[in-house]
Amino acid sequence: MKTVLYPGSFDPFTNGHLDLVVRAGRLFDRVIVAIAVNSQKSPMFTMEERKALIELCCREIPHVQVVAFRGLLVDAIEEFGANAVLRGLRAFSDFEYELQMALMNRSLRHSCETIFMTPTQENSFVSSHMVKEVAMLGADFSAYVPPAAVPVIAAKIREMKRKEEGK
Repeated sequence: MKTVLYPGSFDPFTNGHLDLVVRAGRLFDRVIVAIAVNSQKSPMFTMEERKALIELCCREIPHVQVVAFRGLLVDAIEEFGANAVLRGLRAFSDFEYELQMALMNRSLRHSCETIFMTPTQENSFVSSHMVKEVAMLGADFSAYVPPAAVPVIAAKIREMKRKEEGK
């Protein structure tokens, strides 16, 4: 069974993420969406909330598993029995960073292969950061996330604004 591990912070899960999961599912027997802790980011959603949201968005897609992990990606690959890592590339700037990561991972574990996929044209500019920014500023973000994610993100934003007002 060929398994691909798709790591990311997924905060929040976007149509771009979903597109890669669907397309990877055509190439691999199993797709593991692996939520990673990124010390350089301040997440909007907790790890548990992100896991539940991704499971909700992917519930119709066969052979998708959602997991959370901490630590090195190469250790997660081994832990979950993956054959490769899936990474999305929206722009050349993504490639430079992702290439460095792929080379480091292969240096740490020689069997670590990385598969790069480009987004569809309609998702080429969508990022979790931009979705959060648009949503926090009160604009309609629904075109950029799976339909199941819209009420979850809207509720989280209301909660964050209530907490901010209560300060």
